[in-house]
Amino acid sequence: MPDKDVAPLMNEQQTREPLHGVTLEQIVKSLVEFYGWEELGKCLDIKCFTLNPSVKSSLKFLRKTPWARRKVEHLYLASKKSDV
Repeated sequence: MPDKDVAPLMNEQQTREPLHGVTLEQIVKSLVEFYGWEELGKCLDIKCFTLNPSVKSSLKFLRKTPWARRKVEHLYLASKKSDV
């Protein structure tokens, strides 16, 4: 049985993680909506955004390429900060 004092701490840690509960698909769709494919390809020079881009192909690439996923997540967080 979980310790009652630990549960609030775990919830607090999860809420501090800015990407908690956000899927990679939501991130890509949000970036495409915010920038459009062409501008996104300029921001992040990654072929999945510049050569016949689609959400499906981008997700496939980003799920197996950690360095690219980190760049996408970083841009997503930056775009959310500029929304505020």
